[in-house]
Amino acid sequence: MTGQAATKPLRIVVADDQASVREGLVALLGLLPDIEVVGSAANGEEALRLVAKENPDAILLDLHMPVLDGIDTTARLTHRHPGVAVVVLTTYDDDASILAALQAGARSYLTKDASRADIAQALRSAAMGLSVLDPGVRSALVAAASRPGRPGGPRLPAQLPDGLTQREAEILSMIAQGKTNPDIAAELCLSSYTVKSHINRIFAKTRSADRNAAIRYARDHGLG
Repeated sequence: MTGQAATKPLRIVVADDQASVREGLVALLGLLPDIEVVGSAANGEEALRLVAKENPDAILLDLHMPVLDGIDTTARLTHRHPGVAVVVLTTYDDDASILAALQAGARSYLTKDASRADIAQALRSAAMGLSVLDPGVRSALVAAASRPGRPGGPRLPAQLPDGLTQREAEILSMIAQGKTNPDIAAELCLSSYTVKSHINRIFAKTRSADRNAAIRYARDHGLG
């Protein structure tokens, strides 16, 4: 019995809204002898139902998904299923996303350039109660902790419209100030890809067709 317990595979769920990414992760991790993928989900609500049904050891979770995003999903999983380890795997490496995920209860945070071995190790470690942050994530957190407050940063209202996050509102305000994507990336210590991803979400949430429309929205809502 002891030998059987020692070789019991780690049961995991994969949640990602991109079918190609989700299916690729299921296939890659499913090849490992000590990992069993018990299901996959395309959004946060599906992930919650699947975890309740399968009671896995861990879940590999993207942050930005439809219906219910990864931050809210993580918070609900942590509350409802505290024994299930949440490992975030996402393209977003900015400090706001990282801190939000960790504060919601994620045990580990990896970016999507992590190798299969890194992902598998993070899942195993998280299931044992340990935290794993990939080098880029650690660097972002160190930079955020050591960066002094920006006295010229925008003052944002406590209640933000249309589901904008603090980071999205900050970037929208900077757009309204006439700053370019490279300006924003340099000032906030973000990658150009992360800035572009934030702006795409800003446009979607504010129903802005272009930068000029976003600037008008910002000024109409006290963010410009």
